[in-house]
Amino acid sequence: MKTLLQENKGLPASLLWTLAIIAGISVANLYYNQPLLNRISEDLEVTEFVANLIPMTTQIGYAAGLLFIIPLGDLYSRRVIIAINFLLLSVSMFGIGIAQDIRFILPASLITGICSVMPQIFIPIASQFSEPEKKAQNVGFILSGLLTGILGSRVIAGIVGEYWGWRTIFFIASALMLVSLFIVLRILPEMPSNFKGTYWGLMKSVFTLVGKNATLRMVSVRAGFCFGSFLTLWACLAFKMSGEPFHAGNNIIGLLGLCGMAGALTASVAGKYVRRYGVRRFNYIGSIIMIASWILLYICQNSYIGIITGIITIDIGMQCIQISNQTCALSLVPQASNRVNTIFMTTYFIGGSLGTFLAGTFWHHFGWTGVTGVGICLAGISLLITLFGKH
Repeated sequence: MKTLLQENKGLPASLLWTLAIIAGISVANLYYNQPLLNRISEDLEVTEFVANLIPMTTQIGYAAGLLFIIPLGDLYSRRVIIAINFLLLSVSMFGIGIAQDIRFILPASLITGICSVMPQIFIPIASQFSEPEKKAQNVGFILSGLLTGILGSRVIAGIVGEYWGWRTIFFIASALMLVSLFIVLRILPEMPSNFKGTYWGLMKSVFTLVGKNATLRMVSVRAGFCFGSFLTLWACLAFKMSGEPFHAGNNIIGLLGLCGMAGALTASVAGKYVRRYGVRRFNYIGSIIMIASWILLYICQNSYIGIITGIITIDIGMQCIQISNQTCALSLVPQASNRVNTIFMTTYFIGGSLGTFLAGTFWHHFGWTGVTGVGICLAGISLLITLFGKH
């Protein structure tokens, strides 16, 4: 019989470690395709524009999962929700691995995105059930697992894709999801629900929060545009690096993901200073860093040093934006933090989908010049929102 977790009474260290590791493994499913797009394009004999629909569809799925799946954790058994999602993930990842047609990969990618939202259930678990003095520390621990999964996924996928083919990583991911399913069923305790009522009532409260809170809308949209700018880089980096003058393999393209470690380090430092220097100032800093990074990526587009420096700085800017805006959002309505997080992260990934789509479109027509133009414009819109906003 499973132990019932009690709010504010503490999480076992073994459970916290397990949630952090599984968070990293599951979020990685969103990013395996990015360093492999050039190989997928060649193997399936589709254009780079069509191949770029894969990460875009995955991001759309993730946004849909954040909006419609995550609130279920307040209403139904989280163990059951997590288990069902991992089972569907295993099927969708295996389906991508065996697919011979892009028309099969796109719906499988949509399911992958929808079901990869489980870390966003883990984070409220860490917040709700940790002892009050350890809440921030434990949430940060889960986020560290999340960042590690995001960074490591591109590196691992690039190396595996280079030496064993692009399909192999999806078969590995499918197996990992089955292992995660087994572990969740074995160790995750039962947890009391946070919301009494119907699913419609729960979702209605989400949209009520959106309608009544202008600041929540502003910080979510502002962060979403910057995330779109950030994913613009990763959507087309594989195409850029595989062409002249680099002719880089998937292993090199994947290793560029390690440059994002600077963002992970920034996240742990920046969070300490948001309250001291203010959300508005952090948004100015983040947006300007991102715009400057794109200018560098254009000027030094044929230099490894330029590309690597641009990746590092754009990631630092993105972390400044996310941490400041998400902190602001979660402080607006503390008693509805799960639903606020749903609103923020859904908007965030809608922005990411927009950036991915625009990147593919402009790469197809204008090459790297078009991609850098998209990145500058999206970060610039976020900067303008801050300029004319109040927070």
